Amino acid sequence: MSGVKDLLRSHTSVRKYTGEAIPKETVVDLIQTAQMAASSHFVQAYSVIWVTDEEKKQKLGELSNNEFQFKTAGASFLFCVDFKRLQAAGQKHGVDIAADSAENLLVGVADVGIFAQNFVVAAEDAGYGICYIGGARNNPKEISELFNLPDYVFPLFAMTIGTPTKRNETKPRLPVEAVLHENNYDAEKYETLLDAYDATMEDYYASRSSNQKMANWTKQMADYLVDQNRPHIKEFLASKGFNWK
Repeated sequence: MSGVKDLLRSHTSVRKYTGEAIPKETVVDLIQTAQMAASSHFVQAYSVIWVTDEEKKQKLGELSNNEFQFKTAGASFLFCVDFKRLQAAGQKHGVDIAADSAENLLVGVADVGIFAQNFVVAAEDAGYGICYIGGARNNPKEISELFNLPDYVFPLFAMTIGTPTKRNETKPRLPVEAVLHENNYDAEKYETLLDAYDATMEDYYASRSSNQKMANWTKQMADYLVDQNRPHIKEFLASKGFNWK
């Protein structure tokens, strides 16, 4: 069990790979491993597009604002929330499923996230590096058209995996006390804990081996969340059949 914990605690995002291709049998094995993840009510509301076409891979990189990663990755994927397959299951029994509810949207997002993390752990256990690419939500309409995603299917994030050219230092996470509450939620502790975490992150950013900078966590979060991000998402989801009913 200590080996599993060591693997999980060593995760870092990888953005540059050797370019060595990942064999199909390895990809299939990783997907099969990922499928053993927990799934709400066993709906398994996920699908994965393995992007092997070079033109589509380049276009996905452009639309995600992450062209560099896709150029060197051993394999590239698009992870999608998928209720189309569930619609087909309902039709077999004369039922029109109610996919477009807020609950089902949450179920789909959770399913994809848990499935993808199983995939990541399996890939890292095999010696590969990975990077989640939320930039796929920058242009979800265009990406959906690129991969012919039907109604009730939408891209949640892309992912690159491959053999890393180097291993980055692990980034310090929030202290356990900041995320663990006992019996009741305690917001009063944040003022002290976040000051300490900012100091930890400032030391990390100033001393890491590459891309050194002066920054801390609370300022980054304030800058990131002061405005609404990707305001087009609600309208896009409605266009795919998810109306938050």
